[in-house]
Amino acid sequence: MKIDILTLFPEMFMGPFDNSIIKRAREKGMLEIHLTNIRDFAFDKHKIVDDYPFGGGSGMVMKPDPVFTAVEHVKKNDKEKLSRVILLCPQGRVFKQETAKRLSGEAHLILICGHYEGIDERVREMIVDEEISIGDFVLTGGEIPAMVMVDAISRLIPGVLGDEDSYVNDSFYNGILEHPQYTRPREYKGIQVPEVLLSGNHEKIRQWRRKKSLQRTMQRRPDLLKREDLSPEDSKLLEQTEED
Repeated sequence: MKIDILTLFPEMFMGPFDNSIIKRAREKGMLEIHLTNIRDFAFDKHKIVDDYPFGGGSGMVMKPDPVFTAVEHVKKNDKEKLSRVILLCPQGRVFKQETAKRLSGEAHLILICGHYEGIDERVREMIVDEEISIGDFVLTGGEIPAMVMVDAISRLIPGVLGDEDSYVNDSFYNGILEHPQYTRPREYKGIQVPEVLLSGNHEKIRQWRRKKSLQRTMQRRPDLLKREDLSPEDSKLLEQTEED
């Protein structure tokens, strides 16, 4: 997968993409990340990328021409037109795990990091395929949301984590929260690892984990539980959870 990030502050990305799993994915050639400074495509002497909004109001608005030119620049080798252009802004649809799964199948993502009081509406109308927000709050710009999206998407690219089970059992991947996890030592501060996890009985372990996932979801995020979508086994485990 190739990801182009269009930003006014490319230096913000130096740390997050040069460490851990994303760094290894880049080194293995599974993931390409390119940073483009939108200011490089402002051709006036002072490299101005914003201006006052027509109609008045506070703040500044990102000008359309540097953004258009920057997108055209990163698309120039996309002969098959596989690029998907995403604007990161508070008005977009909220980013969820299902969004990450869908976007992990794209060949080329272009992320535009919004700034100031917004971006000229003609960018939205003419070159943006979708708008995404990472939550119902406002940040100073789209750079941190871009980092969040790249992290969530890249770990779903086949081969990046090495083992598909590493993400299949994640919270939200299958619509509910993840079950509790334990490691050595077996006893710590008087708390024992649940006996079922030491039994070696894979079916009992699977059922215990599923029940705990449903229990945790019911307690913390009941909005995620849609009974009509539950399997007969899940419905039975949920009934047991409610009784408990």
